[in-house]
Formats: sequence, structure tokens, C-alpha cells
Amino acid sequence: MKTRYLAFTAIPILMLLAGESAAESKKTLAIVVKGLDNPFFEQINLGCKKWLSENPKSQYECLYTGPASSADEAGEVQIVDDLLTRGVAAIAISPSNAPAMANRVRQIAPQIPVMTVDADFLEKDHDLRKTYLGTDNYLMGVKMAEQTKKLKAKGGTVCLQLGNVGAANINARAQGFRDTIAGAKDVKRLSGQNGWTEIEGCPVYTNDQADLANQQMSDVFTAHPKLDAFILIGGWAQFAPQAYTQVTDQVMSKLKSKELVIVAGDTLPPQTQAFREGRSHAQVGQRPFEMGYKAPDVMIKLIKGEKVDDPLFTGLDICNAEDPGFCKTN
Repeated sequence: MKTRYLAFTAIPILMLLAGESAAESKKTLAIVVKGLDNPFFEQINLGCKKWLSENPKSQYECLYTGPASSADEAGEVQIVDDLLTRGVAAIAISPSNAPAMANRVRQIAPQIPVMTVDADFLEKDHDLRKTYLGTDNYLMGVKMAEQTKKLKAKGGTVCLQLGNVGAANINARAQGFRDTIAGAKDVKRLSGQNGWTEIEGCPVYTNDQADLANQQMSDVFTAHPKLDAFILIGGWAQFAPQAYTQVTDQVMSKLKSKELVIVAGDTLPPQTQAFREGRSHAQVGQRPFEMGYKAPDVMIKLIKGEKVDDPLFTGLDICNAEDPGFCKTN
């Protein structure tokens, strides 16, 4: 499902909790994301808003919220705590720190349906939620590895850029990437398997911050001038297009010759623009708008006690030089 990329304004959770609902009788379906500063999550917000516009007579309303900063793991946990204390009909959570969020949900033991969206709890905590709606993150890592292998058939040195240490979705992508590149299961680190080796100092963790992501890329390119592949397991650096342009300008000759290849997650407009400019060689995109649009209906089914599949995957979009696909015009 396609939608335009729009700017947004973060709304403090206290304002949301203090403010009255547009209709007093409406029950709240809450979607809590990792941070309002990430444009990926704004697409989930737009999906939530579209659902609202299409269901004006529903007894439910979709509420989108999260901490101002994606680095505020404790803030996200507190928002979920506040919402459950306030009383919502159901909640969909994208946990930044999966163990910490699961621990708090287990302590609260809410009597309403809890689901995860975009990012899941660890497998040992799946009993806390009814279903997961979002990307098959392990498969996303597999697809990123497949694109990398096509670009560098003989292997080489690689650096993975990850998000928060406790983000289960990002870690699942990294595992899918490593396993596929290595041709083996449960690979902790690439150390020569099929010709691939992770360089010293990697993976690097962005804490979901675009400025830090770009600085890390620049530092890695400077310290390892013979690097073969840089993998943005999430799209963080590309979310700041001006900074990303400056960083990739440093290595444009290598990118053009494919001496260095970049494969990145997500296909938001700044990213597809970077792809068209040759600042990445492949993009593996999620469908966040679809997540936000479908989440309210899933929560309503859970409230009604209807059967819901677990997990509910939203699919992927792959762009490369042979088939730019989604990235050609979006």
C-alpha cells in the first residue's frame, strides 16, 4: 500500500493522556512505537489515521504515540504503563527493548488484548501477546544477504549496522543475514564462512539515531578503506538525507565501481532517492503504512475473541539495479 511521506509533530504522551477523546464514548486502540523522531514510524501513524478516516462511526479510535526519542527505551515502557493504567481497549507495541518491555507487561498483567507491531517480544515472552503484525524480520535479513551475495559473489569484509542492542526485530534481521551469508544456522559472527568476515569494531549500534548512524558510517569508511560491504540492517542513516549524501560522497567512486556495496533496510522516499542516486545498491523495504492501517482491525478481532493468526506478516519490497521496482518512482 503506497502513501506519501509527510512530516510530523511529536505529541507528548501527557497531553494525550490529559486530553479528552474526540468522542467520549469511543474506546481506545493504542499503537505505541519506539520513537516519534523516526520517519518509519510516521508511516504507521498515517496508516492509523487512514483507518480512523474510514471508520468514523466505529466505537473505537486509533491512538498513535511513543516517546519523543527512539533512544528513550525507558520512556516507551512508561508510556505503555500509563496507557494500561489509564485503561485502553487494546494495545499494539513496537518494543525498543524487548526484554524490558516484556518484563513490565508481565508485571502489570493487563486483562486487555496485547499485540506487537513492527517489532516482537523475544520468543520466551510470546505468551504475553496475542499476535505479531509486521515484517518477517529473519526473512528480511535473508533477502539482504541474497542481495549482498549477488553484488559480491566471492565474499569479502562486511560491517553490519544495527539499532538498539535489545531490539528483537533488528537482531532477527542480523541473524537472517549472517546465517544466509554463511550457509549455516545460528552464526554469531562471520569469520570467513563462504569468504565473508565481519571487521573489527562491527557491528555498530545506532540506538536508532540518524546522526549517530551517519557518523558511524563515516568512521568505518575512514578506518577500513578496503571494506567490501556495509549493511544498514535498518534505514537510520538514510533517514537524514543530507548527512547521508555527505557520507556517501566520500566513497562514491567505490560505490560506482562496486568496490564497496551498500545494502539497506526500508524504502521510505529519502531512501529510494538515495538508491536512484547510486548511494545504495539494494533496498529491502518493509510496509509500515500497512502495519498501522491493519493494527486496529486486528485489535478489534482480539477484543471480540475472534481467531487471529500469529504471526501476521506484511511482506517486503526489494529494489536493485536489475529490478528497481518500488524504488523506481516512489
